[in-house]
Amino acid sequence: MELLRDPELWVGVGTLLFFAILLWQKVPKMIASALDARAAAISKELADARRLREEAASLLAEYKKKHAAAEQEASTIVSEAKAEAERFAAEAQVTIRNQIERRGKQAEEKIAQAEAQAVAEIRALAADAAVAAAEKLIASRLDDKRSADLLKRAIEEIPSKLN
Repeated sequence: MELLRDPELWVGVGTLLFFAILLWQKVPKMIASALDARAAAISKELADARRLREEAASLLAEYKKKHAAAEQEASTIVSEAKAEAERFAAEAQVTIRNQIERRGKQAEEKIAQAEAQAVAEIRALAADAAVAAAEKLIASRLDDKRSADLLKRAIEEIPSKLN
């Protein structure tokens, strides 16, 4: 009878009952499945981030090739303009001067266009890469509550950005 008055006995019995109820309700399996689902989601996000990074790298390489081709085309245009100017030098100075001016302006405009286009393409690629990197960084550091707050703020800002 003295044993039934011992509080440590009742604490032990209560603890055993608590763990028995937990195991009976299969709580460890539920916790493990929730952790597995979270790990799978994180793995998917990492795979998506890698894919986006690879796409950005391929786009950057493509735009660098286009930029190099535009520079080559511009140098070819300048070379052709100089060769043509030398060919017409024998005919007449006045006609040559007019043609050189006209062709020089055309070459400069094409070069300016090619440079502007290349710069715009590189800026767009850099922006895409920055967005992908920011998305990866935000995805790795953002919890659900903060994500919902940021999404709500972004949606509220859309009308002001479109105007």
